[in-house]
Amino acid sequence: MRLLKRLLNTKKGGPPRPYTGAVIVAAGASRRMEGTDKLLVSLGGIPVVLHSIRAFETNPFIDEIVVVTRPDLIVEIGGLCRSHSIEKVKSVIRGGDKRSQSVFRGIMELSDRAEYIAVHDGARPLVSEKVISNTVKAAYIYGCAIPAVSASDTIKTAENGKIMGTPERKKLYAAQTPQVFKSELIKAGLTRAQEEDIELTDDSMAVELLGAYIRIVEGSPENIKLTYPTDIITAEAILEKRFASEFGMGGGLL
Repeated sequence: MRLLKRLLNTKKGGPPRPYTGAVIVAAGASRRMEGTDKLLVSLGGIPVVLHSIRAFETNPFIDEIVVVTRPDLIVEIGGLCRSHSIEKVKSVIRGGDKRSQSVFRGIMELSDRAEYIAVHDGARPLVSEKVISNTVKAAYIYGCAIPAVSASDTIKTAENGKIMGTPERKKLYAAQTPQVFKSELIKAGLTRAQEEDIELTDDSMAVELLGAYIRIVEGSPENIKLTYPTDIITAEAILEKRFASEFGMGGGLL
């Protein structure tokens, strides 16, 4: 409850909210993009990774950012940050061989002031301020929080091509990012995962290893992860829709 009071009092001139850092993971090889580097592909005239960085640059709950990327992109992403006046990026560093290694390197690069840490996929360029802010605020209260959307399809479990079961759809959620954690929890979880060589498909799995409570907040269908070439087409359509809505346009972009 003390954290909740700190959060609420921030708007009243009271004690400041917890210092919050963000790690943007942009170290993927884009293997399923058919030769296109999804991090640098233009989306509305701006590289995908810059959309992701800007979302955290402009969010009032984020104090500093570390970008973790491939060695060949360090200079280019650093240049993008400078040319677009990105001020919160503390550093752009090299990732590891696995996602968990990249995330851990980014977390350790953040300043010691970071009480809470948001981890975001660089290939989710359409994350909204609302999703970021709501997830951060929930983490302040519960310690860990992730955005997610209810599964819209029926999911099957299978082995060797044989269906083994059909989980209840109402209990299934598709996890998104940013996933936000109390600093010591995500550090401890990632340390354990690396020591035990546990493969993680998302960051909340690391704190699940510790038995920590993770709060789900409402994600957004627009917060898509770019994985296949068709995802770029979908992302462009979402951007066009946002532009039309913002400027009161009924039709498409000219």
